[in-house]
Amino acid sequence: MTRVENEPQAAPTAKLSLPTLTMMVVGSMVGAGVFSLPSRFAQETGVAGALIAWAVAGTGMLMLAFVFQTLAVRKPDLNAGVYAYAKAGFGEYLGFFSAFGYWASACVGNVTYWVLIMSTIGAIAPALGDGDTVLSVVLSSAGLWLFFGLISRGVKEAAAINRIVTIAKVVPILFFVVLALFYLKPHVFAENFHGADYAGSLFHQVRGTMLATVFVFLGVEGASVYSRHARRREDVGRATILGFLSVFAVFASVTIVSYGLMPMSEIADLRQPSMAGVLEHAVGTWGEVFVSVGLIVSVLGAYLAWTLMAAEVLFVAAKDDDMPRFLKRSTPADVPVPALVMSTLLSQVFLIVTLFSDDAFNFALDLTSALTLIPFLLAAAFAARIALAGDRAGAGELVVAAVATIYTAFLIYAAGFKFVLVSFIVYAPATVLFVMARKEQGRRLFSPRELAVLAVSVAGAVLGVVALAMGWIHL
Repeated sequence: MTRVENEPQAAPTAKLSLPTLTMMVVGSMVGAGVFSLPSRFAQETGVAGALIAWAVAGTGMLMLAFVFQTLAVRKPDLNAGVYAYAKAGFGEYLGFFSAFGYWASACVGNVTYWVLIMSTIGAIAPALGDGDTVLSVVLSSAGLWLFFGLISRGVKEAAAINRIVTIAKVVPILFFVVLALFYLKPHVFAENFHGADYAGSLFHQVRGTMLATVFVFLGVEGASVYSRHARRREDVGRATILGFLSVFAVFASVTIVSYGLMPMSEIADLRQPSMAGVLEHAVGTWGEVFVSVGLIVSVLGAYLAWTLMAAEVLFVAAKDDDMPRFLKRSTPADVPVPALVMSTLLSQVFLIVTLFSDDAFNFALDLTSALTLIPFLLAAAFAARIALAGDRAGAGELVVAAVATIYTAFLIYAAGFKFVLVSFIVYAPATVLFVMARKEQGRRLFSPRELAVLAVSVAGAVLGVVALAMGWIHL
């Protein structure tokens, strides 16, 4: 069989060790979110609600991590994790939606990084505002394309940089926790225990924190997404669990210790990154500077990891003929440049959208979380389906998959009507790429079942556009 003249040449796949895969997970999870946790939680709940929220989120995400670990071993032929599991379990169209949704969430998540960097510098350069001014968008755009050039040099080089940056950015976060414990005021902590008057019922408080916890845990699936690069398949699952356990205690600690330094209402009013404001209150200006420098290192490292993963999802989906052919091209250095270009372009679009948002950072953060929920739900449901089929599954595996499925379904409810509709606005137009791929293969565009899914997505998108136009929901 002769090769088609224009068929892209296969590039050698870079192989990553267990420590590097683990650092990919940690590097993906430790980014902008952790620096925003004090204010995000204080806007919704007190200490009691925060403890419950972290217990719920920790249990749910640990179950999801176990799901990815199990599927990595049980289904070694499926690469790119979230997307591949959705396709294997529920068909090509929902698999396509999962790939696109996960990719889009990564691109929107990258926008939060630049917004937070500009907001941090905005404390001393007012022209940057809260990261949502024209100047901040211009500078962020320059950063987007500078990183495009760096990543284009090769996966191995980018992964090595990520490993170094991951270590560098965890240190200031741990330092914050230690300092906060040293300066903790027991009476302030006690006053914040049950929450402020504006917080509402305990259930309402916990629900209000859910999207924030989803955002900070995004990246737990990082090793699974990059599974084709693992030296040993079992390292994918090990890196997932090691990465999750490494950061869970840190995230919860950052949130809880902050309640011992300032009244909850004052923490809620801090500009982002709120961790800097909390430490400044405790130790003075140098604390804000210290956290701000740590944030910039952290965020740039997370941006690098997420850009790699976003391009990887598009690339593998194209290799499986679920995305247009042009996205399967890669360089001799194993960089899927067309997928990388599309990822950078989508981040660029959402950077511009932040100019029209009332709260650019929180909007991008919540939309990132909402877009990820459908891919997570489909992956968990696929694991539950395998367990129910009795394919070498034990009762423990079924329980893990069931809890992960229930948890992700609850998160969709917690996201609320607004972000479900905005997610549909993002999802529905993506069908154009699906149609392009089907036409390239000379296949029927949609089966009856796929037409039903298309109808639901288009109806949701239309309703979302009408809701925005009528002012029923706001960005």
